[in-house]
Amino acid sequence: MFASPLPIYLVFALVIAAFVILGATVRILREYERAVVFTLGRFSKVKGPGLVLLLPFIQQMVRVDLRIQVIEIPSQDVISHDNVSMKVDAVLYFRVTDPERAIIQVQSFLPATKMLAQTTLRAVLGQHELDEMLAERVKLNVDVQTILDSQTEAWGIKVTNVEIRTVELTDNMVRAIAKQAEAERDRRAKVIHAEAEFQAAQTLTNAAKILSSIPAAMQLRYLQTLTEIGAEQNSTVVFPMPIDIIKPFLDLYEKTPKPLAANGVAKLPLGNEPSLPV
Repeated sequence: MFASPLPIYLVFALVIAAFVILGATVRILREYERAVVFTLGRFSKVKGPGLVLLLPFIQQMVRVDLRIQVIEIPSQDVISHDNVSMKVDAVLYFRVTDPERAIIQVQSFLPATKMLAQTTLRAVLGQHELDEMLAERVKLNVDVQTILDSQTEAWGIKVTNVEIRTVELTDNMVRAIAKQAEAERDRRAKVIHAEAEFQAAQTLTNAAKILSSIPAAMQLRYLQTLTEIGAEQNSTVVFPMPIDIIKPFLDLYEKTPKPLAANGVAKLPLGNEPSLPV
């Protein structure tokens, strides 16, 4: 006699049990994933990627993503070293380098890293003044990254970058910074104007020295000035005649031979006649 077939419900139960055992035994991991395997609660090894076989109900695994993860650090209330209140937010980039320590050493590495980043951000920014936060943001990013990386190394996590996004100030502080910037621009304008005046005075001094050492250059400059004034079509110009211009003509007149009078005596200019004794 043939054996009676198994009941339908028993077949369904066996099929479901087979799928459950297969699902608990075979796992497929992507290239960027690793499996931290535990055997009866004790760490066994790190497997993956690809096909991973587990002993059903004896071994369990935890998936770990090795890609760079991004965390937004929410806005934090920060008081700077010079007692300025502000709100600062940032972005944190990190990745898991050791899946074993990331699962065993910390309960949940993602929120733990986020909370640590918040406290570190407040501590680092509180040691600097407002001007440093606004002008040296790259240096502050490096400082926060260095501190976070040293603390998360024990968790098997590498902090690759920290970027401070915005620094929000109160309205009063914004107006104060605007006044400070305006005063700084006024100061620079005055300094530039004073330097220009100094250079102009230095140039005029050098030109005066050159003109005073060469009389002919002074005369040419004098004539050039007369030409410029004449081109402006002024009605009347009163301009003193420098003695340096007419002096060559006086010297030439003195060197010219004087005409003789009828008695053979040279005629003298008017007003230069010799006086006779009485």
